[in-house]
Amino acid sequence: MSRKILLIINPISGTLSKEGLEERVRERLARAGLEVECAYTERAGHGRELAAEAAAKGYFAVIAAGGDGTVNEIGCALAGSKTALGILPFGSGNGLARHMYGTINLKRALDIIAKGFVTDCDYGTVNGKPFFCTFGLGFDAKVSSEFAHLSRRGLISYARSAVVEYAGYKPGEYVLLTDRKCFKTKAFILAVCNASQYGNNAYIAPDASVHDGLLDVTLIRSGNLFSRAFAAVELFTGRLNRNILIRTMKVSHLTIKHLPGPGHIDGDPCIMPETIEVKCHNGGIKMFTDPDKPSFKPFITPALSMKSDSDYLFAESLRKIGSTLPRIFNAKRKIAKND
Repeated sequence: MSRKILLIINPISGTLSKEGLEERVRERLARAGLEVECAYTERAGHGRELAAEAAAKGYFAVIAAGGDGTVNEIGCALAGSKTALGILPFGSGNGLARHMYGTINLKRALDIIAKGFVTDCDYGTVNGKPFFCTFGLGFDAKVSSEFAHLSRRGLISYARSAVVEYAGYKPGEYVLLTDRKCFKTKAFILAVCNASQYGNNAYIAPDASVHDGLLDVTLIRSGNLFSRAFAAVELFTGRLNRNILIRTMKVSHLTIKHLPGPGHIDGDPCIMPETIEVKCHNGGIKMFTDPDKPSFKPFITPALSMKSDSDYLFAESLRKIGSTLPRIFNAKRKIAKND
C-alpha cells in the first residue's frame, strides 16, 4: 500500500495562521512512516483537481487544510476511490472536522491521521452534487449567502450576519416526499445533515452519524421571534432535537419541492431549483476517524468542546507570539548595526 499523502492547504481559509503548517505536518506524519507532499490551492476548484490527481496515482490519503468548503472540493474528488480523506481544521466553522475528531486541535487531528484508522463513511448528494457535512434551505442558507460576501471570517462575523437577517426573515413553504410519507410544512430552517453540526459547536443534528446509511433532517418550524431564539440557544447545548419547534427524521432519500431560492452545500451558498433530490451514499468515502471519540452527551460534549477550543486557540496564540519575537529582535539588531 502507498504511504504517500498529499497535503492541500487553502491559504485564505479561516482565521488561524498557517505559518509553519507544512513543516508541522511533515514532522508528525514522518514518524508514522508517511511521506507528505504539499500543494496550495490557487483558485476555486483547484483543490478538487489536485485531489483527483492524487487519487488517480493511488495515494494513501489527501489531507484538506481548510474549512468545510475546502473539504467539500477534496471530498468530491475522493468519493468512490481508495484514497482516504483527512481534515486539518483551518476554516471558520470546521463542522465536519469537529464531528469526526471531536476537536479543532491540530495536534490531535495529526495524531488521528498518524494512527491510520480509516473507515467507510457516508456522504450525501443534492441533485448529484456531494455534501459531507450539511445541506440547508431557509434562514441558514440566507445567512451563508450574506457571510460569503464578508471580507472578515470567523464566528463573530457569522453571528453578526445572523442577527442582521433574523428579524426580517420570513419562513418558507416546503413539500417533502420520502419513501414513507409526503407532507407540506412551513419552516424557518430545513437542514439535511450527514454530520451533527454546522460548525462552531452548533449542533443542528445531535444524533447524526456518518456510518448509518441515513441523513438526518431537521426542520425548525416558523414559531415566533422568541421561540426561535430559545431554539438557537439549544442549538449550542446539543438539545435542539428536544425543542417543541423541531421535527426530525432520518432518510436515505428525500425529495423537496419549494420556491427556487438560496441554499447552501457545506456552507457554500447556491441557488436551488424548484425540485431537489437528496440521497445518502452509504460508505461512499473513506475518512480518518477517531475510534476513541466519546459518544455525544447534551450540555457535556458542547461544554468540553468549547473549553478545548479556548485552550487550543490560546496555545496557538502563544506559539505565534513565540515565533514572531525572534524575527522582531533580529530586525532591530540589523537596524542597530546599520545605524
